[in-house]
Amino acid sequence: QVQLVESGGGLVQAGGSLRLSCAASGGTFNTYTMGWFRQAPGKEREFVAAISRSGATTYYFDSVKGRFTISRDNAKDTVYLQMNSLKPEDTAVYYCARDRAPFRFPSRTASAEYDLWGQGTQVTVSS
Repeated sequence: QVQLVESGGGLVQAGGSLRLSCAASGGTFNTYTMGWFRQAPGKEREFVAAISRSGATTYYFDSVKGRFTISRDNAKDTVYLQMNSLKPEDTAVYYCARDRAPFRFPSRTASAEYDLWGQGTQVTVSS
């Protein structure tokens, strides 16, 4: 059974950085687009970033462009989210997710397009 396990969350001051990791176990990691989403208290889950199978193509939510970088290491079955210049409004539980079908272009931002989710990792940015 394929599982996704996130790590790397924590408490950081505004302007600081964190690097999230998402390790996949089982399955064929390198055939799927991977994404990161986040959910703040009282808000709906929102798209953050996605990356193609090879890592050559990435997509970002407008509010994180230029600050966050998604990457992947297919040899390690791991996807990363490097978060710089963090703001208090970035505070949320961050989830990694796998596209619901292999070999698709990474342009999908709706959570319904992803069918495998990690347990989430809390990111808190203090002002």
